[in-house]
Amino acid sequence: MALLLGLFLLFYFMPLNSVLFTDAVFSGLALLNEYARQHVLTCLVPAFFIAGAISVFVKKDFVLKYLGGQAKKIVSYSLASVSGAILAVCSCTILPLFAGIRKRGAGLGPAITFLFSGPAINIAAMFLTLSVLGLNIGLARIISAIFLSILVGLSMQLIFREKTENGNLFIEQSNQPSYGKITVLIFMLTMVGILVVNGLQIGVTIKYLLMAGLTIVVAIIALTKFQKQTNHEWLKETWSFTKMLLPILFIGVFIAGFIMPFLPESLIVKLVGTNSVSGNLVSSIFGAFMYFSTLTEIPILQALIAKGMNQGPALALLLAGPSLSLPNMLVVRRILGNKKTAVYVLLVIFYSTIAGLIFGSLI
Repeated sequence: MALLLGLFLLFYFMPLNSVLFTDAVFSGLALLNEYARQHVLTCLVPAFFIAGAISVFVKKDFVLKYLGGQAKKIVSYSLASVSGAILAVCSCTILPLFAGIRKRGAGLGPAITFLFSGPAINIAAMFLTLSVLGLNIGLARIISAIFLSILVGLSMQLIFREKTENGNLFIEQSNQPSYGKITVLIFMLTMVGILVVNGLQIGVTIKYLLMAGLTIVVAIIALTKFQKQTNHEWLKETWSFTKMLLPILFIGVFIAGFIMPFLPESLIVKLVGTNSVSGNLVSSIFGAFMYFSTLTEIPILQALIAKGMNQGPALALLLAGPSLSLPNMLVVRRILGNKKTAVYVLLVIFYSTIAGLIFGSLI
């Protein structure tokens, strides 16, 4: 409601014949169109199906054992901080997976660690950062993303002290027949493989053929190994995640594109040209609210660095940008509520700013 009110006031007070307003609308529509074409079918749809499968096939006890509040912190946070490394996902694609493990009983801290680290440390982004932006900032991004994801997760858990063992927090395991672990594992890994292949830097034809082949394998397993009732539950959970998250994502992506014309590149470069507190803070905030498709933050940063952006603020943007976005915040708010979402966003901005300052002072 607050979001709709804000949009109404913005539209009401801005002249309809304003060139800037027109540019903003077209910018929002262009980003929404790009997002829908490049990410919905190949990224979000597989992520929604994986989230649905997590809800149906992954036992709550298993999630609680490794990611729950009673799990050993060194195990839960280490696993959560690196588990997204193989997924070339953006700050929006990670959301169905985050919602899925939360629903199965993952603790707030480990779940937040996974939410932050997933988009920030995927292997494709790591290698591209190293090759395009250089060894120093590439290694700094890898180390900082893992360390900060754990730090943000621990901070959230410390602030809110959520007791995940309370069964009322999550939907209980549905009464489904038990299937072989190998079958379920292959089924899950095949769907994850679709996301992995989508992130590979290979020919489009080969990529789509591989993704189509993996999709066929998923369909064959579902039709031949699982009962009709199980498939129905899987599709029901998938649709539940889709209708909960997708509309908000679309709204958020449009708003992110809409406000981009109001942020001139020259002004951004001027503000982040030095390794200062203000420079790193502006970079973190800018990265947090803008939407970056997977890997697109790298060429954007390359251009900004060439025009004078300091290395410290560059790292701050690399940390906050892929992990947060306005669409991401809107959906996280739906899952966690206003208070936890606000604290999460502030923690990401704060820690990214500190990391940028430290890195900028070392090089």
